[in-house]
Order: sequence, then C-alpha cells, then structure tokens
Amino acid sequence: MLVLSASVAIGAAATILVWRARPEPGATPLVGLLVGQCWWSACILFQLRAPTQQGILLWTDLSWIGVMTIPASWFLFSLDYTGRDQYIRPRYIALLFVVPVLTVLFALTSDYHRLLYVVSLSSNETGVVMVEEAGAWYWVAAGYTYLLGIGGMVPLLGLLTSESSTFRGQSATLFVGLLVPWATNFLYLAGLLPSLGIDPTPVAFSISGVAYLGALTHFGLLGTVPTPNGRARQLLFDRMQEGAIVVDVHDNVVDVNDSCVSILGIERRDLLGACASTVVPEYERLPDDGSLSGPLTITTENDSRPYDVTVTAISNGRGTPIGRVIRFHDIREHLRQQQRLTVLHRILRHNIRTETNIIHGYIDQFADDKNAQIVKKRTLRIDEIGEKGRDAIELFDEVRGGESPVPLATLLEQCVTTARNTHPAATIQLDVPDETVVVDSVLEPVLSNLVENALEHNPSENPHVWVAVDAGDDVCIEVADDGPGIEEYELNVLDDGIETPLKHGSGLGLWIVKWGVDIADGDIRFAANDPTGLVATVVVPRCDDAKRL
Repeated sequence: MLVLSASVAIGAAATILVWRARPEPGATPLVGLLVGQCWWSACILFQLRAPTQQGILLWTDLSWIGVMTIPASWFLFSLDYTGRDQYIRPRYIALLFVVPVLTVLFALTSDYHRLLYVVSLSSNETGVVMVEEAGAWYWVAAGYTYLLGIGGMVPLLGLLTSESSTFRGQSATLFVGLLVPWATNFLYLAGLLPSLGIDPTPVAFSISGVAYLGALTHFGLLGTVPTPNGRARQLLFDRMQEGAIVVDVHDNVVDVNDSCVSILGIERRDLLGACASTVVPEYERLPDDGSLSGPLTITTENDSRPYDVTVTAISNGRGTPIGRVIRFHDIREHLRQQQRLTVLHRILRHNIRTETNIIHGYIDQFADDKNAQIVKKRTLRIDEIGEKGRDAIELFDEVRGGESPVPLATLLEQCVTTARNTHPAATIQLDVPDETVVVDSVLEPVLSNLVENALEHNPSENPHVWVAVDAGDDVCIEVADDGPGIEEYELNVLDDGIETPLKHGSGLGLWIVKWGVDIADGDIRFAANDPTGLVATVVVPRCDDAKRL
C-alpha cells in the first residue's frame, strides 16, 4: 500500500507540472495519461481498504476507467508530441475511445453479462479480488491496450536516434515510463509474476512517474518539443520555389510539391501514382543522378518555359536506391539576363571602340589644339570605361562556367607583365608564390585592377607597387603602393554594396575587385600604407589542384 500511495503522489506531482505546460503540444493527452495512472492506483488502494465485498468489486470495476484511459491518452500524446496532430480530430478521437468506453460500460454492468468475466468477480478474506476466468471482451480490451501502446511507440522511435541529446533523453525516459508498467502487466497476464490476485501494474506506475518527472525537469519535456520538425520539412518541400517531384524506383510519382503542380500544369491527383515519363517532358533525358545537360522546356496550355533540372538519388539506410527527387528551376529570367549581357558586351566591345576610334582620327588632325587634346583624353577615358564594362561582363561569364583553378604565380606574372608594359616607368616588386598555390581564375581581373589602379592613380613619375603572397590554409595576397591612397567615400560605397545618385564610386575598377573576391568566396580589406599609399589585402581559399586535371 505504501508503494501504491507513492505512485499516486508521484503521478499527481507530474500531472500538476504537465497541466501548467498547457497548451504545449502533447501536454493535454499526457495529463490524461497521468490522471489515468493515478486513478488506477487510487482504485486499488480503495479496493484494499473497502470494508465489504460489494465495495471491493465496485472499486475494481471503476479502475477500468483508468486502465482504458492510459493507452488512448498515450497514443494521442505520441501523435501530438511528434507533430502528427492532423490525426487528432474529434471524429478520430471518438473512434479511438469506442473500445475504452464499451469496456468501462461492460465492467459496470458485469452482473448482467459475461463479456468481461465468464465467472463473476469475488474476493477473499484479505480483500484481494479473485478472477477465475476472463471473458472474450477482456482479451479484446487487453489486445487494444497493447495495440495502442505499440502504435504510440512507433512515432517516437525516430527520436531515439535524433542528433539532439535533448530529444534522445526525452524519448528514452518516455519509453521507460511506458514499458515498465506494460511489461509488468504482460508478465501478470501471462502468470509469470506472483501477485496474490492484485494486478501489480499500478505499483510499476511509481517508476513511470519518476521517469516522467525526469523527462519534465531534466530533459525539458514539453519545453523543447520536436513537434515542428516533420511539419517544417513538409512545409519547405511544399512551399519551395523550385518545383520538385519524387519518383520511386519504378518511375512512378509518389509526391509532388505545389510549385511542380503549377509548372507541369497537371492536377495533383492526376500526378500522384502516374508514370513520370507520361507527365514530365523528355523524361528519358534525365540522368539517374546529377544535373541535366542543357535546359528542359516545359510547355503548358498557357506558357512555355526553360528549366534547369537536377536529379538527386534517394537511398535507404543500406544504400539501396529507393527513388529520386527531380527539381525544376525556372531559368527564363536568367536566359533573358544573359541575352542582355551579350548585347551589352557587344556594344561595349565593338560600338564604343568604333566610335572612339573615329573621334581619335578626327582629333589627330588638330594635334596642336589644346581643346582637341582634352577631348582625346576624355575619349580615352570612355574607351577605358568600356573596357572595364567588358571585364565585368566577362567576370560574370566565368561564374556561369564554374570554378577554374589556376596557379596563382601564373596570374600574378601575367598581371605584372601587363602593368610593366603599360607603365614602363613603374617599379613593381613581385613575391612569386610556389606553383602549388592554386586559386580560382576569377581573381585575374581582381589582381589586374588592383595593380592597375595602384599605378594609374599615383602622380609620381616613378610609382612603386609591392605584391606579396602568404599561402596557408587560405591564400593572402597583398598589393601595396606609395600613391595617395583611396577616398573614404569610395570604400563606404563598397561596404554598403549599393550606389545612389548622391552616393556612388568613381568607376568600375573597385566594383570588379569586390565582385571577383565575393565570387571566389573570399574577403578584401583596405588599409593605409606607411608612410603613404594603400595596402589592399585579398584573402581567398585555396582551390583543389586536382580540378585542373
């Protein structure tokens, strides 16, 4: 009786803690489970203290309320706690409680039928209830109880292997709280546990109560819950901008998101279960895994658009293929932008240069005219801006082509050679790195612009530039000069990342430097040189030399 009293006390304490946690997911069903445990234990206590046989039998019949509430509440808790609350609806709950309600009714009316007990309940002189033979419904109720217990365990199994130690601890203590009384009850029904006629299951509730208290206080049960996990993944899949379709190993569609329904122009109900080759154009072109070579054009009743298609193979835990995810990325705007850049590139490369050459031809006829020389100088500046524009477009073309690793020494030597040819009076000191130092070729315009800017904006007749390299896990490239430095507002514009009519830089060179470093996944810093000048420091990751093979 002392153990039963402790079971009621521990269960009541856990119930109060869980009650305060409402409306957290799983709190209300867990209250029902704990109340059921306390009710069952209390009924056993009152049964042992009842002065008459009639009272003993009454408390035994009333204990069925707790017996049948526990498994139903456990099942509802498991669904709610793991984010499967779409199944917790009034009609489903009503169906779930059909067997428990009938069992309680059969227990309270057991004097009029033999569904629950073939032989009526009796008690001995010690007050212990004796059951000589159980009826058919008794085994239905027992089977239903174990079915709900196992059903409630299934959603929680995944938490035992969760990366979160909190969820692992929560699920482990929940399993202890369930399995100890369930195992005790099974051993009792199998006749393997001596009990003197008393179902020892309520005694085991003292252990489960401690487990639930531990889950609440130590592992944050109901404070940190996995409820959003499944819903969040499904929400990401359904609402992602890319279309996605999931097929099994037989190429049948098993899932599809909202975007893909719109892309294919086919109702979801018609897609699910259909053969993918009948709903996805040119399905035979798709690879088993990886990206499709070239765009895939999908035509619907209202539209026709090109898509980049990526296929990701799905395997089970044993590495056996079980399906694929096919993603469709709309590239219509990308192709339009590419077309615009191509036209712009042609204008910058040919049209501007042609017009400036014509101007040069006319200006040369007035070589001694001071104003003509000013016009010529400005014309050269226009040509230079056009060249920078072409560099910027080529920079973005390289991005579309993917990473292209090259030795840093090669890039630097090319940049320095070009700078020496255009500025023969300049002194350029280069610290040539080892050939094993490999970086992305996108740094070529970055380094060229840094060296060129250091020379162009230096008013000295003999400008100096120093290029040094420090190669470790990352590659650090310093370009230093003895010029006038750089205006603060130019750096502020780069930091902000945008230009406005009132706040803008003076050219494209620094933007090309910033864009190239960003594309190379690096960083650039500017600092004053001592005693004068600027130090530009570029830090980029090293590339895998094997990619050049």
